[in-house]
Amino acid sequence: MGRARRGVRFLGGAVMLLVLALLLGTLVPRPLIGRSPAAAAERHLLVLTNPIHTDIAVPIDEAVLQRFGFLEDSGVPAYALGARYLVFGWGSRAFYLETPTWADLKPGPLLKALTLDRSALHVDVMGEIAMPHPAVARFEVGEAEFEAMLEFITASFQRDGSAIKLIKDAGYGQTDAFFEANGYFNALAGCNTWAAAALRKAGLTTGWWNPLPVTLGWSLSLYNSASDQPGGVQP
Repeated sequence: MGRARRGVRFLGGAVMLLVLALLLGTLVPRPLIGRSPAAAAERHLLVLTNPIHTDIAVPIDEAVLQRFGFLEDSGVPAYALGARYLVFGWGSRAFYLETPTWADLKPGPLLKALTLDRSALHVDVMGEIAMPHPAVARFEVGEAEFEAMLEFITASFQRDGSAIKLIKDAGYGQTDAFFEANGYFNALAGCNTWAAAALRKAGLTTGWWNPLPVTLGWSLSLYNSASDQPGGVQP
């Protein structure tokens, strides 16, 4: 009986520590100090969320196509008529590839995602995105910050020499593809912390640790209002 009570107290304490870490990770800004003066808002990006994952949508233009032109040869129709955004997400390789829908959820990929797994990049193409939308936030950023974010995304692709490493026959549909990525995935440093790091490159302020889409969204709203550009959430 005493052992059971100690177990309950331990579990309760662990839950409280996790909640505290999530609160502090949301409320403590990153960077903490020393943010540069706001740049002119020359570019925009979109943050796309679902209950567990965050993607970043980049508007397609000639400069973006030049940087990511290799995607066309990999089956991502970046040059297609009607293509308006390239959508990038980083995540657990096993979970990404083996869980295209919640109906496909299996213990093995879930366990890898919660512990340690190789990573993959998922790239898709989208057309116009109707705004406002509850799962989409728009941020205005400076040109230099936008380029720094693109460089961060580019560096996330794993390469064999100069060639990116496509994961063959792994897409969900006709417009997307998966690629081997740099870094390892776990529950503490996953898709949402990758997205937060990319957004900081774009000049935005996030929370110090945002492992969940909801905490990342809260911190983005908290520290990137229209009065301290770059980064106001726009309809």
